[in-house]
Amino acid sequence: MRERALAALAGLAIGDALGMPTEGKPPAEIEPVTGFAAARGMPAGGVTDDTQQTVIVADLLLGNAGRIDPHQLAEALLAWERDLRARGIRGLLGPSTRAAVTAVAAGEPLERAGRNGTTNGAAMRITPVGIANPPDLAPLVDRVVEASWVTHNTGVALAGAAAVAAAVSAGVDGADRREATDLAIAAATAAATRGNWVAAGDVAARIEWGRALGPDRIADLIGTSVATQESVPAAFAVLASVDDPWEACRFAASMGGDTDTIASIVGAIAGACHGAGAFPDSAVRTVTEVNDLPLPRLVDGLLRLRAR
Repeated sequence: MRERALAALAGLAIGDALGMPTEGKPPAEIEPVTGFAAARGMPAGGVTDDTQQTVIVADLLLGNAGRIDPHQLAEALLAWERDLRARGIRGLLGPSTRAAVTAVAAGEPLERAGRNGTTNGAAMRITPVGIANPPDLAPLVDRVVEASWVTHNTGVALAGAAAVAAAVSAGVDGADRREATDLAIAAATAAATRGNWVAAGDVAARIEWGRALGPDRIADLIGTSVATQESVPAAFAVLASVDDPWEACRFAASMGGDTDTIASIVGAIAGACHGAGAFPDSAVRTVTEVNDLPLPRLVDGLLRLRAR
């Protein structure tokens, strides 16, 4: 279980770092990704908000007995954004999180800040919730909503986050990718009724549909934008199409669009389902050292919460 949880967090960071240089580019401008590369003022192996916000969520879980206090999350995200700006870093915040933290900073009540959040920011940072909670559907979905609604309080965003958390949780528990995807579909269905309704494709149905697509059809049929109903099903479609976790992350990083988030979700779920040996030792070492990631500390704490 510890090996699977470590591989989930390492895989998330690896996917994020692989997709960082290609984020936002059209597929025609991307050479197939073979490894880490420096870009956007960051070194090879550098990670973006996907991993950085994941660490924030993990630390909040560890500091509050496995629960996410929405006020603490809002404060942590605001402090994180201020630190980025002070260091001259721009463009890491996703649109829904940016809108929510801006609204909170302007005095908007927390209950309203995330009412329009439909993009994949909740899904990209939810892996610690999957590690900290067993794959018991109803309480797991509750924990996902608790960790997400301050920035992403819509049915589509919560469905995407629940799918990722459920797949990671199932993988840590020993599930293979098919079994993990089955639970993800059930979790997405349950979470879709939570939060505000918005007009968007059904995440659960699109994950199921994407299982049957070949890898060459993912980008043009499912889509790879920041929209939850595209990027989350795209990640599951990659998992269904590409067996090797390292290859799957590199493929996701080469598709164009929101490559860092899609590849990070692929890495988290593939790592959880494969465990030890999911990724090259050199890749794990690179992302850990370049970004000073405290993966063993986080995993050990999250698994203690899970055991409770």
